[in-house]
Amino acid sequence: MSASLIGLICILSMLALIAIRMPIALAMAATGFIGFGWIVAFEPAMSILESGPFETLSNYSFSPIPMFILMGVFASKARMSQELFEGSRILFGRWRGGMALAAVTSCGIFSAISGSSLATAASMSRVALPEMEKNGYAKSLASGTLAAGGTLGIMIPPSIALLLYALITEQSVGDMFIAGVIPGLLGLALYCLTIAIVVSLNPKLARPGQATSFLQKLKGLKGLVPFTGVFALIISGIYSGIFTPTEAASIGAASTFFIALFRGMNLKQFMEAVEETLFMTSMIFFMIIGAEIFGYFLSVSRISFSIVELVNDLQLTPYMILFCVLALFIVLGCVMDSIAMLLLTVPVVYPLVVSAGFDPVWFGIVAVITVELGLITPPVGMNVFVIKSVAPHISIKDIFKGVFPFVLSDLVRLALIIAFPVLALGFL
Repeated sequence: MSASLIGLICILSMLALIAIRMPIALAMAATGFIGFGWIVAFEPAMSILESGPFETLSNYSFSPIPMFILMGVFASKARMSQELFEGSRILFGRWRGGMALAAVTSCGIFSAISGSSLATAASMSRVALPEMEKNGYAKSLASGTLAAGGTLGIMIPPSIALLLYALITEQSVGDMFIAGVIPGLLGLALYCLTIAIVVSLNPKLARPGQATSFLQKLKGLKGLVPFTGVFALIISGIYSGIFTPTEAASIGAASTFFIALFRGMNLKQFMEAVEETLFMTSMIFFMIIGAEIFGYFLSVSRISFSIVELVNDLQLTPYMILFCVLALFIVLGCVMDSIAMLLLTVPVVYPLVVSAGFDPVWFGIVAVITVELGLITPPVGMNVFVIKSVAPHISIKDIFKGVFPFVLSDLVRLALIIAFPVLALGFL
């Protein structure tokens, strides 16, 4: 039996294990171990199982992950999300749907120092959802706005998804972060436009807010200063080469720590922040270890090269290849966590995309935008279930109904990035 056929059998077996609800990290590790042992031998497979986790966890390149997570958790403990929403709400004043615009803008700004879509959605929904419901907003619009707004956390740097993609494909983390700025801001602008269109077509979904004076709007900007300051510090430092992404993560975490301390964070809240960071980091590192073991198996199976050869024989155009890969992402996104999907699929499809002549940094942005869709599409839609956990009284049906216009918005953004690569590569 050829190595490629063994590789195909093992990949199908892994997908079956995931379908029966085995943890994705464990499914990748088990499949990688068995597949490598089947093709090479089980003695070297045991060596990989022994050394792989240590090599992964001791890799300096992965050190920004816990720091970026800690930065977002400190921001949440400092109640920065509440001040951010209040400031944004004052800025939008009496606009119809102004609170929804404030909520999605707050999500975009909060994600700039969070790096996690789930953390962004959870933090902002606790603050904004009760206020929107109190002011007569339809449950579908309120919940859908926050579920979609949370997805901005996966794109606007610092982004854990962009960081992992850079490490998997050996691209510059700084380049990936810089490339994510315009697509992330474009997503925010299109979400705001989507809200404006939805409330103009159906005014019953939202009420106008209270009018605010210019002086009040000026004071409202105060809530945005800590976020924009930390974001500007991180991005300008990386872009100018003053510090590395790892140093940027540490500086960002230290900055939010001092902000949280200044705002009264006590020892209990500090320990909760550390515990939450350890939990999220452990979950991500467990998946990275599984992906690392799975990667050894992919190398010896040569299945990626077999796929490239098959595609070359079919004589597909580069864009046909790209659309097939993105269709795979959308389908898997309906049943799989975004980080796990990147770790699982990128090692397989990356050689195919590069051989088709696409820029690897540009493809990373396109891939992450496509992965975002999985966070708000049925049947899984992780962000949808985050909102559901915060607001059990809102049905899943209402949340998905509210999210649908934002899915269309993401498809428009994806089309724009594909049609105009300069939107992602303009600053590189």
